Parts: sequence; structure tokens; C-alpha cells
Amino acid sequence: MTRRRFYAPPEAFDFHARQVSLGVDEARHLREVLRLKSGDGVSVFDGAGNEYNAVVVKAMRDSAVLELGEITEPTSQESPLYLTLALALLKGDKFDLVVQKATELGITKLVPVMTKFSDIRLHDPADASKRIARWQRIALEAAKQSGRAALPDIHAPVPFHELLQRETADGALRVMFAERGGQSMSNLPDTVSTRVVSVLVGSEGGWAPEEIASAEEHGWKIVTLGGRVVRAETAAITVTALMQHRYGDLK
Repeated sequence: MTRRRFYAPPEAFDFHARQVSLGVDEARHLREVLRLKSGDGVSVFDGAGNEYNAVVVKAMRDSAVLELGEITEPTSQESPLYLTLALALLKGDKFDLVVQKATELGITKLVPVMTKFSDIRLHDPADASKRIARWQRIALEAAKQSGRAALPDIHAPVPFHELLQRETADGALRVMFAERGGQSMSNLPDTVSTRVVSVLVGSEGGWAPEEIASAEEHGWKIVTLGGRVVRAETAAITVTALMQHRYGDLK
């Protein structure tokens, strides 16, 4: 039987009362889509890697209360790799597609990046907030579908130079993927002792020469995927899978 999984943020859990409250969207899915009722068994995860068996206590239109049981193993284990995907902003639903697939593939963090040749520009903070909220919803649905109990941390868009200053963890592997002029992936180290990897993928317009030079100055390795030119969303999904295969748990 397929596990009926629901999400609630950590602050919704009351471990003293052994209960958890679901938000509006999850409660409506429980009641109106799955037609669950009091006494039905489900599971609930907190987005931080913890999942619990639970029983429906109350199922109302805009809220639901579950009785918490024992902690249980998520359907899918988290990768041991702390993988950050930094991706230039893309037009239309291309970025949405990457959020979905990268979540399924086990990224830990997603950072949208504003580059010189980014396909879109954010005009005001409200626009950015709407996009982040949409990406978080997409990531949640992807985590539920793929059996993950941890949600990726989705950051607000940052300028390219700020990303380089942020991703500076000691012992981390930082890889920038470019269409040409980079080394082969075979030249990357076989292992990363810290299990921390950041990958950077540009827009359809590629990288400006000064961006590549700046990344190299900040310790990023420039890598190319080979002879074919692929779309940015294809590259982002591909390199996520490649990194999980090389350093994570995708074998």
C-alpha cells in the first residue's frame, strides 16, 4: 500500500501532546482528495529529515490534527552529500523544472543566481518573494513524491559576485560548468572528504569571460560536459545527477 505522506513544519509539532497540525493545503488534500477520516493511518514529515507514523484525529476543511506515533524511516534515505545547486535565473517554467528534478535527485540547497546573461531580471522584492514561494511548493511536492523527508533550502536570488563570496566552506569542492574551455569531469577528485559540493550552472546565454575569471580566482574548478551544447535546465539536472553519482548515493 502506498504511504500517504503529509508535511508539517517543525513548529507545527506538539510532542508533549503527541499531536501535529496540518496547514490548509495539506488538510484539504487529506480530506478532499484522499478522503481520509478520523482513525485513518498516515505519515507526516517535518522537512528536516524526520518522519512519523500518525493517525488522523480531526479532518476539517482548512485544518487537520494528527496523533503522532513512532518515528519511522522515510521512504527514501537522504544522500550523504551536501549538494548546493547554484543556477542562473531562467525564463518560464524552466527553473521550475530544475527545482522539481533537483529535489528528486537529492540537492540540499538551491541558490538562484543573477548573472550577466541571465534570461530574466527581478524587478522588485515582491516578484522574488512570489517566485521563492512557488519554488518551495514545487520542492515540497517533489519531496513528497520521491519519498524525501528533508526539503531543500531554497534561497533568495543573489548576484553572481555575492554567490562566490558565500560558497567558501573549507574543504568543499566548487565546480562551475561552462560550455567550453573547462577541464573534463574526470580531472575532478575521486572523493571529497567533507562531502560538501557546490555546482554552478549558467543561463542559456552562457558565462561572461569576467565571471569565469572571477570564479577561478575564488577557487572554483571550471568543467565542461563535453562536445554537445545543452540547454541550461538540461545541464543543471545532468550535473546534479553526475555529482550524486560521483560523490553521493546515486550508484
